[in-house]
Amino acid sequence: MSSPKRAAKAAGKTALKASIKAPAKGAAKHAAKRAVRRPAAPARPKLVAAAGNGVSAQARALAAALERGIVDGTLDVVTADALQALMAAACRLYAARREAGEEFVPVPMHSISATDVMVTAGGLLRAADLAVFELGMWQNWTGR
Repeated sequence: MSSPKRAAKAAGKTALKASIKAPAKGAAKHAAKRAVRRPAAPARPKLVAAAGNGVSAQARALAAALERGIVDGTLDVVTADALQALMAAACRLYAARREAGEEFVPVPMHSISATDVMVTAGGLLRAADLAVFELGMWQNWTGR
């Protein structure tokens, strides 16, 4: 070496490199204790064909009764709290089925007006305290 200063500096670098490469004894054991354990992913629910399911028939009958109420002008065919319960359950069921891998839109294409969609979507966003911007960001992040 050309000087004692350089020799000391080189020795310090070598010691630093060695300390970075070789962790202290027990460091791995402590790191394992600090590691966050993630719970196992929940099992996906089984999708069962509901063609003969009585609930499906009841849902269709309820939908027809609601449609008749709109046509007849009796908008209070169900109470507001019953309609809220129905909407909440339908939203949760739709989301669960999508998460389970089914690919379908929540209503048949062109079966409701754009105004119906906008009013309902706006109400759902308000109920969840969300803004349209947040919906757009979520769709970009998830690809849905």
